[in-house]
Amino acid sequence: MPRLGVLGWPVAHSRSPAIHNAALAAAGLEGWRYQLLPAPPELFFELVAALPGAGFAGANVTIPHKRAALALATAPTASARAIGAANTLTFADGGEVTADNTDAPALIASLPFDAADKTALVLGAGGSARAAVWALLDAGAAQVGVWNRTRGRAHALCDELGGSVVERAGPADLLVNCTSVGLDGSEPFDRLPVSPDDLGDYGCVVDLVYTAAGTGLTRAARARGIATVDGLELLVGQGALSFQRFTGIAPSREVMRAAAADGSYGAQT
Repeated sequence: MPRLGVLGWPVAHSRSPAIHNAALAAAGLEGWRYQLLPAPPELFFELVAALPGAGFAGANVTIPHKRAALALATAPTASARAIGAANTLTFADGGEVTADNTDAPALIASLPFDAADKTALVLGAGGSARAAVWALLDAGAAQVGVWNRTRGRAHALCDELGGSVVERAGPADLLVNCTSVGLDGSEPFDRLPVSPDDLGDYGCVVDLVYTAAGTGLTRAARARGIATVDGLELLVGQGALSFQRFTGIAPSREVMRAAAADGSYGAQT
């Protein structure tokens, strides 16, 4: 019975089991099962090493393991290597571990406009922010600013991938929240460098955090008539690409969207 899962810490909030199990059923893959894989950082490498022997064909990876997932791979894709983070691991006979990053293409595909020649502000400097910065620059964005509460992490990201560190938020075509602010359902504006009224400075607001009713960030943007992309759509986008890598089958995104929406809250995976 092939098994799949999502590695994270914490991971109980993840909607990935719901969307993948719904997609597996819709694809007629009887016997496949997708589950939560709680992985404390100190046990991450040990746990991943044990997965193939336990019947796992692959696993998604979420906070805080995306950089560690790349480090353990024996066959990282070119994009995952360039980003420096991976969210999808597949296991092959002989011990090969392929690491890929489906966050980057999912972000670009979700935008309501072509990213080429656009300006963007990315909030955060973790694995998801790395994917966002790389994806936007790879798509031809004219300028990508990076804000993080710890400026040193933002500098390290930009030194590796490009982009420029910003001390305060300014106008841009695109605002992408890659922090976990709002994951607990609280209002985010006391911890982000933008206020609700600042959102008019952006042509589109993307929030990787998701809740059933929308996050405070996306609700405020929509109230002002600003285009938004919520975390559920990104979850489905990256999940569909991961599903195809795991199974060789393109899943029903409609089924995955319905399963993703039938939940409470989470972030990224």
